[in-house]
Amino acid sequence: MTEGSKEVRVERDGRAMTITLDRPGDQNRLTRDVLLTLQSLVDRLAGDEETQAVVITGSGAEFFSMGILNPVVRASYTKEQILELVRAANRLYDAIEALPQIVIAAFNGAARAGAAELSLACDIRLAASHATWALPEALWGGFPGAGGPVRLPGIVGRARALELICTGREIDAAEMERLGLVLAVYPAARLLPEAHALAARICASGPIATRGAKRIVNVRNGAGFPAARSLADALRHALEWSHDVDEGMAAHRENRAPRFTGR
Repeated sequence: MTEGSKEVRVERDGRAMTITLDRPGDQNRLTRDVLLTLQSLVDRLAGDEETQAVVITGSGAEFFSMGILNPVVRASYTKEQILELVRAANRLYDAIEALPQIVIAAFNGAARAGAAELSLACDIRLAASHATWALPEALWGGFPGAGGPVRLPGIVGRARALELICTGREIDAAEMERLGLVLAVYPAARLLPEAHALAARICASGPIATRGAKRIVNVRNGAGFPAARSLADALRHALEWSHDVDEGMAAHRENRAPRFTGR
């Protein structure tokens, strides 16, 4: 099933959703309208118990997205409009990070600036072999304002994050994989099939399990180890009394596919 808008294409396949940034004539840029469309989608996903995995990618093979602002684009906005765009991006990225679904960013091409920051709010990143990634804001006299300095150190380490942010250096897919920024690199033609296959494997797992695991990871990252352990204990208790854990064990014993219900 396909939905969305002319600039953001949405497709569903069972419990998985694919969101495609579809502005190839403008490098799949994250305009205000695109950010608001994505926010509306994410707001609905927050209460969507059917969807278990989401893939975000770009159309074409050149750009995942060039981001929100660059020096040329900035010139067409007032200072207040720029701040409003950054605030909108931060609201959206925080909401993506908080989604109960596992969110996979699939870099079909270059990810720049605000789009690179969007990818950091996703749970898993995959890249086509020709893809690149950069936070170039320091080269323009600024710093990433939509979560880059907050999220990147937890992925690549403090020193590497500062080096990438403070030099604006572009990295290729091989370095992304070496740094742990992406989980895997694939030939361009295999990127989306592999992303969809991973989403399908996630969707085949118990939703209580995947959603609980993500909540624990998010609490650990946000509130520290003690809060994450407390949440893990509470969620584990609920899991043990669920239908899904009994069904998963029975299916394993009976050598059949489990029929999870999320209950």
